[in-house]
Amino acid sequence: MLVEDDDGFREAAAAELEDLGFEVECFAEGAALLDAFANGASADVIVLDWNLPTLSGIDLIPRLRRAGVLLPVVLLTGRSTPNLENLALDHGALDFVDKTRGLPILAKRIRLILDSSKKPEVMRADESLEVGLLQLKTRVCRASWNGADVGLTLTEYKIVHLLATNLGNHLTYRAVYDTMHHTGFIAGSGEDGYRTNVRSCIKRIRNKFRALDANFACIANYPSFGYRWEVDPLPLG
Repeated sequence: MLVEDDDGFREAAAAELEDLGFEVECFAEGAALLDAFANGASADVIVLDWNLPTLSGIDLIPRLRRAGVLLPVVLLTGRSTPNLENLALDHGALDFVDKTRGLPILAKRIRLILDSSKKPEVMRADESLEVGLLQLKTRVCRASWNGADVGLTLTEYKIVHLLATNLGNHLTYRAVYDTMHHTGFIAGSGEDGYRTNVRSCIKRIRNKFRALDANFACIANYPSFGYRWEVDPLPLG
């Protein structure tokens, strides 16, 4: 589903995405998208323009979540900066694409999301992974700490899942960032600019766990390298 208020761009984007093998349903504003889902519409991915009228793309994401629509969201913008990308991820977007990079790039991002979301049919809705007080519900991408839902966004969940399934092993900033997007994706200022976004996302994740447990310290930092998940971390000094 594509939500874009610019008639010309919406028509051109839909046509090119269809030529690239996607089925596209278009909307000019967010309220129409919400109405479509309320009436039983379905999709695999939602692509939102940031600057929509009345309700912006960034503000539409939490409205979708409250309506029970948990599909992956890609935000489109004509202004690509680390701060905007950070804001997009904080609001639950799975990816962030600058319009100037062209529709083939958007199509590749969508295809990567679709490919990564494919799961074996044998997986059950109640499938979960427990690591200490952490429980990961892999089918619905939810994380609980000592029985309480942590309230992670999809991107934050993917990071926690990556760390917890590599228990005790340090993972590089690059590895964490790749799971936020896809392998080789670059954003931020300079060659290592992505590290700022990783640090910010880890900080948000830690704060959510600490809201449930003030002593939470399972995400350990290895300076200038990355992070790891520890089941029995050393006491904070």
